[in-house]
Amino acid sequence: MSIPNIITLGRIMLVPIIVWAIVSSQMEVAFAVFLIAGISDAVDGFLAKRFNMTSELGALLDPLADKALLVSIYMALGIWGAIPRWIVILVVSRDIMIVAAVIVSWLFDRPVEMKPSKVSKLNTVAQVAFAALVLAALAFGFKPAPYDIILMGLVTIFTLSSVSLYLVGWLRHMSTIEAK
Repeated sequence: MSIPNIITLGRIMLVPIIVWAIVSSQMEVAFAVFLIAGISDAVDGFLAKRFNMTSELGALLDPLADKALLVSIYMALGIWGAIPRWIVILVVSRDIMIVAAVIVSWLFDRPVEMKPSKVSKLNTVAQVAFAALVLAALAFGFKPAPYDIILMGLVTIFTLSSVSLYLVGWLRHMSTIEAK
């Protein structure tokens, strides 16, 4: 168990705290814990790369932590009414589709390599930026317009592009299965 993996596990444990803060209307707490989670993501990545502490466990845990954080925040903000529900459905559906594709690949004994594309990385940045802006606006009482609309548009474009690329790659990968 390396230091980056411990930090990543800590980030996963922050998820329920952020969700609790959002549903309890403690937006300052939600924003502060979200910042801590974001900083921890940067720190664990830096430590893993800089000090050669990468591991298979870390390669699985880090995206899991990111997904748990973003999906939970989007769902909580959607339920709270702070963001449109359609964007919540879009973000959550993308992740469900990708996880389902990975599971199906394993079931057919054809595991697919999970290497995030540039579009997927841009998608994560846009999702984090949008969530951070919404949480900051709620915490500090300012109007996020027009930046919220711009970021929501970027989240939409990158989410649709990312899931399309993943599904096309997955279909190509799975099309090599021979019928019995």
